[in-house]
Amino acid sequence: MKRIFSVAAIAILIGGCVTSAPVQEMSDARQAIAAAEAADARRLAPESFDAAQQYLIEAERFLQQEAYGPARTNAVRARNRAMAALRAINAANDR
Repeated sequence: MKRIFSVAAIAILIGGCVTSAPVQEMSDARQAIAAAEAADARRLAPESFDAAQQYLIEAERFLQQEAYGPARTNAVRARNRAMAALRAINAANDR
């Protein structure tokens, strides 16, 4: 009985992590996009920048629907694409 309770408690804790709003991921995505925009990614790395913005829009849509898993995934994708835009700009400037 004690083991079943322990397993159930762990499952609840893990489930709680999955269903919580992706506050940090959304913040990270917004900050990365802002940094990319400040570096003129809209002009210098438009494909990555546009993808980052689209992923953020999707993340916000999922967040409004309380679909936190997909919101988190899209927020991380948005951040990654914004960071890719920044890396592309830095690589072009290093040439």
